[in-house]
Amino acid sequence: MDSQLFTPEDLSELQERGISLEEATQQVEEIRRGFPYLEILASASLEQGILHVEHSEEVRYMDLWEEYLLSGKASVYKMVPASGAASRMFKMLFAFLDAPYTAPEKPAEELFFSKISQFAFYERLNEACLRNNWKSIPKLIAAGEYKAIVENLLLPKGLGYGSKPKALLLFHNYKEGARTSAEEHLVEGALYAKDREGDVRLHFTVSPEHRKEFEALVTALQPSYEDHYGVRYDISFSEQLASTDTLALRPDGELFRTNEGHLLFRPGGHGALIHNLGKLPADVVFIKNIDNVVPDPYKGSTVMYKKFLGGVLIALRNQIFGYLRLLDKGKPSHAQIEEILTFLHDQLSITIPKDLNKEDSSAITWIQAKLNRPIRVCGMVRNVGEPGGGPFIIREIDGSSSLQILESSQINMKEESQRAFFEAGGYFNPVDLVCSIRDYRGQNFDLTQYVNPKTAFVSQKSLNGRELLALELPGLWNGAMHDWNTAFVEVPLDTFNPVKEVNDLLRTEHQNPA
Repeated sequence: MDSQLFTPEDLSELQERGISLEEATQQVEEIRRGFPYLEILASASLEQGILHVEHSEEVRYMDLWEEYLLSGKASVYKMVPASGAASRMFKMLFAFLDAPYTAPEKPAEELFFSKISQFAFYERLNEACLRNNWKSIPKLIAAGEYKAIVENLLLPKGLGYGSKPKALLLFHNYKEGARTSAEEHLVEGALYAKDREGDVRLHFTVSPEHRKEFEALVTALQPSYEDHYGVRYDISFSEQLASTDTLALRPDGELFRTNEGHLLFRPGGHGALIHNLGKLPADVVFIKNIDNVVPDPYKGSTVMYKKFLGGVLIALRNQIFGYLRLLDKGKPSHAQIEEILTFLHDQLSITIPKDLNKEDSSAITWIQAKLNRPIRVCGMVRNVGEPGGGPFIIREIDGSSSLQILESSQINMKEESQRAFFEAGGYFNPVDLVCSIRDYRGQNFDLTQYVNPKTAFVSQKSLNGRELLALELPGLWNGAMHDWNTAFVEVPLDTFNPVKEVNDLLRTEHQNPA
């Protein structure tokens, strides 16, 4: 261990954040060394790795989900990672503010201003313009004061949308008033996660600086949504632990320090939220990104396929739990062992090692270890060129295989065969998961034990014009769930409607026709 790496002041700062010297030293070594690539065996497809269910069969799974909700044993949460700021959503408008020209010139800028009245935040933005500039939006446009409008949208003197999280932005128009994306998740929860008692449990992961605003929004709006949908909401919040922040290095591998000489700590990415997920008092947890929501007239497909994914999870879990209880009784027959191995291979894409002795007790131990894990069912949509991860089958260290969601940064693009698998991928990960986080005895899994630390990666960032190397923890639905039992299921593309940049809100699926 490099004892000269950290100053006494550094050690105090590490201690305050709950990061040990060993952890900090390891982070530095990992950034300097980098991480190995995973070995892809195949792109997941309908032929191998992705389940396609005929429409007639989908109803059976939805019924299974409804039965679970009404069983009196349902323990369901809907978890929404909602801490990220919306600054990237407004990248185009920030660039316009810095541009040498004053009127929109680029197509995206022209689209924004020509359709500005269609945004759900229009009325509040207009109020901010009247308050700060004494002119309405139409008058500011007529006067060529386009940048004043953008300033009122993005900066704290107006709506402050440039630094707020997406959850608190007005996304969709309704006759009774515009809704934030967080409100759309409240509605979704009422439509597919209500248990027999009428309870709906939602959990938002938030940033500390915005928590009060989240809580104020929920306090103000929760009663009206409860009345409208006939539910009781149990809404909770958590923050990313400071102990999951990671150090940054300079490009030369030395510690990156701020102008004041302090270490630079950065959030470790959404993979840090595995700690938050593991603390939820639930059997089943839905996970979905904050910006993938639609107005009520388009929610039908979303709700239907959420119930479908929930039903697939319950069916899969029932089968796995049944096998584990069978193995607990001891002395399973040869036919039963063969049945379980076939299930592992066909349903979970786990290759059985050639040297596995099926007649030996070690085979049962291996099977139990493979079965007794957290479970996730992940919806997958056809790849239409969206940036992001996809489903693959990879080789594990023990010679078996598993289903994994990989980002392009985790794939060795310099190796022709690996790049070919990536390019051949016909499916995309829309972040549409439902998870089972308790074992067959009803005990909570320690989810940190199922993270593959070698799936972290180093990214190139900058701060105030200075380049740096940042350590990104294994992603929540990537390496943080590496050792989970996984099923990929095809879902329709119309269940995926993200808002990555502000003009996405002008798409048909975000414009409420009602």
